[in-house]
Amino acid sequence: MQKEFQVRVLPEVAGQSELLREHIIQQEKIDPDEIRHIEILRRSVDARARQAYMQLRVRVYLNEDYAEEKINLPDYPDVTNAEEVIIVGAGPAGLFAALELMSNGFKPVIIERGKNAKDRIADIKGINVKHIVNEDSNYCFGEGGAGTYSDGKLYTRSGKRGNTRKVLELFVGFGAVREILVESHPHIGTNKLPRIIANMRTCILQNGGEIHFNTRITDLITESDRIKGVVAQDGSKFLAKNVILATGHSARDIFELLHRKGIKIELKPLAIGVRVEHPQTLIDSIQYNCDTRGEYLPPAAYNIVKQVGERGVYSFCMCPGGVIAPCATSPGEIVTNGWSSSRRARATANSGIVVELREEDFKDFADHGPLAAMEFQRSIEQKAWLEGGKTQTAPAQRLEDFLNGKVSKDLPNTSYAPGITSVELGSVLPGFIHQHLKTGFRKFNKSMRGYITNDAVVHAPETRTSSPVKIPRDNHSCQHVQIAGLYPCGEGAGYAGGIMSAAMDGIRCAERIAGIS
Repeated sequence: MQKEFQVRVLPEVAGQSELLREHIIQQEKIDPDEIRHIEILRRSVDARARQAYMQLRVRVYLNEDYAEEKINLPDYPDVTNAEEVIIVGAGPAGLFAALELMSNGFKPVIIERGKNAKDRIADIKGINVKHIVNEDSNYCFGEGGAGTYSDGKLYTRSGKRGNTRKVLELFVGFGAVREILVESHPHIGTNKLPRIIANMRTCILQNGGEIHFNTRITDLITESDRIKGVVAQDGSKFLAKNVILATGHSARDIFELLHRKGIKIELKPLAIGVRVEHPQTLIDSIQYNCDTRGEYLPPAAYNIVKQVGERGVYSFCMCPGGVIAPCATSPGEIVTNGWSSSRRARATANSGIVVELREEDFKDFADHGPLAAMEFQRSIEQKAWLEGGKTQTAPAQRLEDFLNGKVSKDLPNTSYAPGITSVELGSVLPGFIHQHLKTGFRKFNKSMRGYITNDAVVHAPETRTSSPVKIPRDNHSCQHVQIAGLYPCGEGAGYAGGIMSAAMDGIRCAERIAGIS
């Protein structure tokens, strides 16, 4: 017999199987001789009270042996000679679209401007150490997309858009730890994602799919409002009647190409701000109401939203025990983002703190039409590059100094590898964003006492929160509203926001191509 229970226990009880067993025996009045196994189905931290607790959903096996459920990959067919579908981009949307296409007997042909995950490492080192930006291989472009080297968070609020369990099980099948099936906010870690992505690549190739790295798409082939294929930078052509466009939120050249060819795109407001870094011990003490975090609690995260006037100011992509990364995709710009390893063991915590934008905020760039938000975004990144010293050194300010409009006399050590330089960030950020951030930080401090401190450092800017463009498609078929056979997909097209939702959107587009509604 199996029974499921909700359990609320201290972290040290949740982390030690014998203590958890004793608690369940007492709470549920179970005969201890009947218990064969206790399986944790769901785990989350409840830190709302002064004492942090773990919320567990457990399954108890009574007089019944336990056998761990095996997570097996689908039995993919050989698609070597099957109908081809072109996928532009090897991020989560593109890779999961490829896997779903193979499941349905189609041959995916992935075209990726960047390098494979292993070879990207040299270019990431190049931007960190030498301040050299490779426009095709960086933190945003290359196998696995932005997610490969920017954390691997697998939490999404978009459960209604697709099968989250299916995506998580595929990750486990390709090498992720089973814990991601249990945690309420699952996370793989930047140190482990490249191997998992490489396993996906191997699977696609072994079953007859194709992957073309270092191949940037420069044109689309259309005829009578129907897609026919794509053209690469070297002039080579890839032909197919279905093309999935999954290029990510930073593929500005693709947005410009679509606009130049008269293919409908729309301006999409995004959020822009800064990335702030605190000592992880401070965030732990605030969130867990403790002097020192216990060994059975994970490094504390935070998720905070405040209303400033009629705009939201909120945390974005919070990375406990993490690192701030340089995510520029072209020379002459500064972009910050964050990542954590699987253990989240670094001494600092960082998060984007961003301001919600609206269409009217881009009026000074109206001449760019649907690319106005993109040009607004780019202008801030270029200003940061100038203020930072025309290198990848990021303009920065201590948090209290940011609020008081003072140039910091000195700056503490930072996880941002290219380095930081002291700048009054009002010279980088548009005035209304700057002011909303100031008010937002003060409101944050009312909810998280101690958040405002000069031990925290504000790095600018955080601009790549989502795509500045939406590529409109039919709600049911997922095809572009104008070009039949073209499937705008994932975060870059405006239909996802993170690894999970991008993966689910890739699956959805593949299903529509396969005729699955």
